[in-house]
Amino acid sequence: MQQLDYRPNAIAQSLASNRTNSIGIMVSELDGPFFGLMMAAIEQELRKAGKHVIITTGHSDQTREKEGIDFLISRKCDAIIAHVEAVSDEYLIEINQGKTPVYLISRYVEAIADKCVSLDNKMGGYLATKNLIENNHRDIAYVSGPMFKADAVDRLTGHKRALAEFDIPFNEELFFVGDFKETGGQQALKHFLSTNRSFTAIVCSNDEMASGAMKYAREHSISIPQELSIIGYDNVIFANYLYPRLTTITNPVDKMGSMAARLVLQDCYQLPTLAVEHLFTPSLKVRDSVYPI
Repeated sequence: MQQLDYRPNAIAQSLASNRTNSIGIMVSELDGPFFGLMMAAIEQELRKAGKHVIITTGHSDQTREKEGIDFLISRKCDAIIAHVEAVSDEYLIEINQGKTPVYLISRYVEAIADKCVSLDNKMGGYLATKNLIENNHRDIAYVSGPMFKADAVDRLTGHKRALAEFDIPFNEELFFVGDFKETGGQQALKHFLSTNRSFTAIVCSNDEMASGAMKYAREHSISIPQELSIIGYDNVIFANYLYPRLTTITNPVDKMGSMAARLVLQDCYQLPTLAVEHLFTPSLKVRDSVYPI
């Protein structure tokens, strides 16, 4: 057959098996280290099992997320792995009643918990703020992601829990809703400085906003960490190369991607996989951007 350059007919095979051996991936964006790691881990795990991926984006917009999922279903994907932020839990429950199962990554919906791989973001937010408090910071500013995103809400909940545990009031003047991008961190620090409120540290709910805050601080001659401590979230690859190196919360997005792929291989193809873990626990990665006072 090799001498004849024979290639199996994929369409005929899919008709015979009722499978296309293709998995849809829906992510919010294609740029940035977070989604790059996620997609690479998913694709690698699936490719080892002889499966291929089709990728689309939702841009954290409800209409686009629904259109993207509809597109992947129309392409006869055997399953979909989705990082979605704008569609409701009710929509995700309803879509999972159809023929194409949708697995969620970095999101938890109780009614379809068996299809979710998520991170304990409340614990992550708690650990970040607790680290600053243990370094004697009490006037702590907080930069959140967009509040329609579950990750942002949960990380803020953890932050408030740490403050309450140490009897530190939450200060609305030291709270800013950013965009999970570098510009959000820059805008946040500019806002905090304009309030004339005293603060010695900032919790940024992702590393991209932390890098933006650090950039703004450098441009305005604010020394990090001596004058201002900054902690991030996600531990993306560039966090170790910022100056100073960024203290952050580890978000094992690559492991979560691999785990979501294993769930698909186990559920849809009945392939034996390693043990499946649905909830990941974050950890503190101490570097150089937090200074004790």
